[in-house]
Order: sequence, then C-alpha cells, then structure tokens
Amino acid sequence: MGHAMTIERSESTTHFGFETVAESEKSHRVAQVFDSVAPRYDLMNDLMSAGLHRAWKAFTVALAGVRPGHRVLDIASGTGDLARAFAPQAGPQGLVVATDINGAMLEHGRAELENAGLCLPTAQCDAEKLPFPDASFDRVSVAFGLRNMTHKDMALAEMHRVLKPGGKLLVLEFSRPWEPLRGVYDWYSFHILPRLGKMVAGDAGSYRYLAESIRKHPDQQTLVSMMQEAGFAKVDYYNLSAGVVALHIGIKA
Repeated sequence: MGHAMTIERSESTTHFGFETVAESEKSHRVAQVFDSVAPRYDLMNDLMSAGLHRAWKAFTVALAGVRPGHRVLDIASGTGDLARAFAPQAGPQGLVVATDINGAMLEHGRAELENAGLCLPTAQCDAEKLPFPDASFDRVSVAFGLRNMTHKDMALAEMHRVLKPGGKLLVLEFSRPWEPLRGVYDWYSFHILPRLGKMVAGDAGSYRYLAESIRKHPDQQTLVSMMQEAGFAKVDYYNLSAGVVALHIGIKA
C-alpha cells in the first residue's frame, strides 16, 4: 500500500475523457485519437455538427478583425479552416502561422492549405510551450483544441505571452448548452456520435473520447476566469447554437 501511495504522489494525474490517467500518458493518448481521425476529420465535423462548425468558424473569423499586415497564430489548426480564412485578410504583408501538436493533423491541414493555393508556415509544437518570441502576434486563435490540452492554464499563459499588447485571443470550443437541451445533447453525444465514428471513420472509441472531453471542459464562466487569470482583459463570450459552442475573446492589456 505504501508503494502505491508513493507512485500516486510522484506523478500528477489528469482527465482523458472520463478516465483518470497520468499526465505523461494523456498527450500520447490524445495523439492516438487524432492520428486515427485525421483522414476523415472534415467529414466527421460536418456529420457531428450538421455542417454548423463552418458557421461557428465564420463567426470567429468575423470577430477576429484581422487586417492587412497582421501576424496571426492559429493553434491546434487541424485542417486549417481558420488559417485559410485569415490568410487573405492578413495579405502579403502579414503572416499566418498554423500549428498543431499532432503530426498527422498538421500534415492533413498543410495539404488542405496547399489545395487552396496557400503556402503558409506550419509548426508542430505544444501550445503549453510555444516556440515563438514574446509579443510577436496580433491575433491568436484556437478552435476545438483547448479542451485536449493537459494544462489549459499554461497554454492560455503562453497565448498571452506571444500576443502583442492590444492583441486578441479567440477561443472557439464546445461548451455548456442551454439547460433544457442537455438531456438530448448527452444522448446524441454518447449514443449517436460513437456510432457515427464507427461507421464513417471505423473508430467508435476516439469519438467517445471526444464526447467525454467536451463534458470535462470548463463551462463558459469558468473559462472566462481562467483567461483573466492568464492576464487577459475585457474577456467576453458568445454562446453559439444555444451554448453547444462558445466563442471566448480576450485582449492583452
């Protein structure tokens, strides 16, 4: 018993969906999920959200207010939807950098960008340890990526660090829906979503994790507090689709 207690104290734990795992294990488990879903990620996003993810991202792009010459960092870029939208807004004098911790997702996103005629710099890196200088971006975005990060506070602090003063962070993420919808939403998430994953991507387990990770993600007001603790000012959020998704925006003072 004493030996087991020593192990428990020696390594911190975190959530992988509804499981409690060692922190060192979570990044590996998340990587396995996204290695699995990368080839069908776009299709599954359309099926899971009935195409609404495109409207949610368009709303995010509109509120980002990217202007010619801006430098933009898109974290957990995935298939590059936001980066692809920001590039023409930043223009030839600006810069859009797409990053992801997962190599398979980053490769998939790079191919999507090239198919759109864009050659943007990409980097495989951990959002908790961004390889960029202080105050180097006007905008930082992260869409459907924050909930997969082990230390969200560290990631938010890094996003704050790399923003210029007056720069804007945009966090688009699944959140806590309107109370009367939660029963239906849970039923869909835990019964339909894994079946869709099994039929379309041949992987029910990864999509069960995605549903569980949404439930473990902080609700709207908790994320506001976390962004404020990371140093952001004027933090606000917009509920989309009755709070199924929320867009949080913070400014670096």
